[in-house]
Amino acid sequence: MAQNIYDNPDFFAGYSQLSRQVHGLDGAPEWPAIRAVLPALAGKRAADLGCGFGWASRWMREQGATSVLGLDLSQNMIARANADTSDPAIEYRIADLETLELSAAAYDLVYSALAFHYVEDFQRLACMIYRALGSGGDLVFTIEHPIFMAAAHPHWIVDEDGRKTWPVNGYSVEGERRTDWFARGVLKYHRTLGTTLNTLIGAGFELRRVEEFAPTREQIEQLPELAEELERPMMLLVSARKTETR
Repeated sequence: MAQNIYDNPDFFAGYSQLSRQVHGLDGAPEWPAIRAVLPALAGKRAADLGCGFGWASRWMREQGATSVLGLDLSQNMIARANADTSDPAIEYRIADLETLELSAAAYDLVYSALAFHYVEDFQRLACMIYRALGSGGDLVFTIEHPIFMAAAHPHWIVDEDGRKTWPVNGYSVEGERRTDWFARGVLKYHRTLGTTLNTLIGAGFELRRVEEFAPTREQIEQLPELAEELERPMMLLVSARKTETR
């Protein structure tokens, strides 16, 4: 079973104060880039893996999705999503992505934001998602960028001249990584960029778009602290499609 850090009271209290949780999708700098690669949703069946508070699930319905299944390991997340949603076409369930099984060809879109890096067996998950999509179905997800994940320290190192570097530790060594983020020992799984993309290809997906997200000049003008994201990629955005039935 995956680590359920989001039901840790201290973690959840801190996480709930993030801009992307207070302001929803508008508080996520990467949302315009994600929206640009999402398929048209009218008449589509969607699954939102790691749905959190349900922001994306509700947005999908607003765009015309006929049904949305939101899944999250955290009872806190599902409780909040249910409290904020009054739409019978959206269903929320507690589920562990490590063992999740979705019905074959049941979805036209599987979406996930910043959840897959908590999954140890990404190959199993990718193959399961492939089976769950109908022909022509799309997988769109974001994860922490492998370079960001492989950081040796949680902060920039500043030399005596004031220059910043982001240290990377053992990038090619895949596996468990633990960080202190709102709570000690948050468990994530590092995979190289090549492993992530090749796993999708091996599962049968056709890669449609790969973005190493960086904020725009306008976003940095509004939030100057985002300028640090130009120094190293923090987030990876991937769009893939099931083009045939295996």
